[in-house]
Amino acid sequence: MKAISTIKAPAAIGPYSQAIYVGNLIFTSGQIPIDPATGAIVEGGIKEQTRQSLTNVKAILEGSGLNMGNVVKTTVLLADMNDFADMNSVYAEFFTEPYPARSAVAVKSLPKGALVEIEVVAEV
Repeated sequence: MKAISTIKAPAAIGPYSQAIYVGNLIFTSGQIPIDPATGAIVEGGIKEQTRQSLTNVKAILEGSGLNMGNVVKTTVLLADMNDFADMNSVYAEFFTEPYPARSAVAVKSLPKGALVEIEVVAEV
């Protein structure tokens, strides 16, 4: 098991790693829409926040020599399921067929008041 980190994604805000590499898989921690340059949640709504969350995931994968095509499973946490369609339209910009498996659930709240949090599992 090996911890993975990059300065191109937000630093962990607790006792966890940005990602863990084990066997032939990389597991990212959930990425909320923090701009790593400012340390703040990006301005805008669900589309902007989804784009930043996935940009953070992409940066972590690229730091390991992978890309979004290596993703086999995603988990999307939404503060409001009414945001699903807008999240999905941005999500579709980051993936091509065959699309990864995905779970999407609504939760009561997310860290720092984020509207979305996304984690992935990628194959090396």
